[in-house]
Amino acid sequence: MCAFRLSLNIPTCNCCPVLTGSTSIYIWQNVKKSYQSGGSNWWPTGQMHHIKATPTKLCEWEKVIEAEQRTSKKWELTPEGQEIIHEGSHEVRVFNSIPSEGLLQSELMQLPSGKVGFSKAMSNKWIWLDKNSENGPRIFQAVESVQDTVREKLLQVQNGEANCLEEKDKNELKKRKLLVEVTIKTYWVKKGSAFSTSIAKQETDLTPEMIASGSWRDLKFKSYNFEALGIIPESGHLHPLLKVRTQFRQIFLEMGFTEMPTNNFIESSFWNFDALFQPQQHPARDQHDTFFMKDPAEATDFPMDYLKRVKRVHSQGGYGSQGYKYEWKLEEARKNLLRTHTTAVSARMLYQLAQRFTPAKYFSIDRVFRNETLDATHLAEFHQIEGVVADYGLTLGDLMGVLKEFFTKLGITQLRFKPAYNPYTEPSMEVFSYHQGLKKWVEVGNSGVFRPEMLLPMGLPDGVSVIAWGLSLERPTMIKYGINNIRELVGHKVNLQMVYDSPLCRLDA
Repeated sequence: MCAFRLSLNIPTCNCCPVLTGSTSIYIWQNVKKSYQSGGSNWWPTGQMHHIKATPTKLCEWEKVIEAEQRTSKKWELTPEGQEIIHEGSHEVRVFNSIPSEGLLQSELMQLPSGKVGFSKAMSNKWIWLDKNSENGPRIFQAVESVQDTVREKLLQVQNGEANCLEEKDKNELKKRKLLVEVTIKTYWVKKGSAFSTSIAKQETDLTPEMIASGSWRDLKFKSYNFEALGIIPESGHLHPLLKVRTQFRQIFLEMGFTEMPTNNFIESSFWNFDALFQPQQHPARDQHDTFFMKDPAEATDFPMDYLKRVKRVHSQGGYGSQGYKYEWKLEEARKNLLRTHTTAVSARMLYQLAQRFTPAKYFSIDRVFRNETLDATHLAEFHQIEGVVADYGLTLGDLMGVLKEFFTKLGITQLRFKPAYNPYTEPSMEVFSYHQGLKKWVEVGNSGVFRPEMLLPMGLPDGVSVIAWGLSLERPTMIKYGINNIRELVGHKVNLQMVYDSPLCRLDA
């Protein structure tokens, strides 16, 4: 039977290198050539050293060719062993470097082969050491000449005569890292029971064209390999916003805050504006800034006693305030809209808290909507993060302290506070952080102390102050991930590869 030997240099590991289709054809062609000529030549050893193959892959040609793997071991020189072939052993080089008047040990140790050669030469009694010599220990030759047996043994290995060496010699050279024992995997290849001098291409896919033309009847299809590993399903990827949102939420929980329910995207103008002591003619309530609902256009369910108190403080004043002195209209308060801020949620929670007050800390993270012009830092839909603290005697200093602790936990230490105006807070502050990508200070939040005109109509006790702040989720995320344009973070222009590649974001203090 004709057989070929393939000497393949394959690492001994659990991986499965791939035998390419062109290599398979190469093997088949040589089996075919030998079959046609009736020869029984060996495959030249080393001709296929560059091929990485496995028996499993060779058996893709099941019944066409048969492959049998055999393993053998051989000794090869290491780079250091090859160096000794050319330069001589370390001990011989040390011996040859010693002149008749001797050589200081300190100078010998500076030679490339000094340390190893000195030890071996002393062990062989080729040299001796005079410790009482002037200027320090001096080394002298102890014999007239030496024979480099190490180099001779390595030459035998290089010439393929390693079997002539005794085991102790090979082990000694291996211990000195001059030899290494390598494993050679050899494949014996011969024609199988279904061997043919021609090979039909095996199809892997059944196409609609094959079915329509009927050509599939004359084609040979490749069998399924149910033992092959399939493609690992790609897992889901968290968007950077969700990663940062999780970190924000964790920070609030660590600071002792309770999360507010934020499941109402649609809000009435009453809770979104009026309850916050924001006048009905305020520009923010214009269609250019707010998305109003067409259906349902109006809300009907309000706490009427509270609504009357809100109407009174707007139109007539009260609680030490003159109010806005205008005709407050219920139909304006009933208009439904997409909430412009989550402060509407805070207003609902504070009203509930006022029914039986205890000091509390709340937070929320959810979507809000603004009818804004889109640019590098603004979207019509974004996430707002809000924190609220209600207690007796809170001041602006408490607010600044909480903000500093909060943003420090986010890893944002470059902060600036700027006086601002809000209808429902007094005093009010805008919060800015420096953006390294944009090279400028970017507004990341708004804050303030809720006005008495907002809190007292709810029924909160005198002396209770409420400090609050809000910020977008998108801008801190842009700062942490170095994104310059918010449209690269949210929207149809997002590069999904960025989502796949973005690591978990750690907001360390």
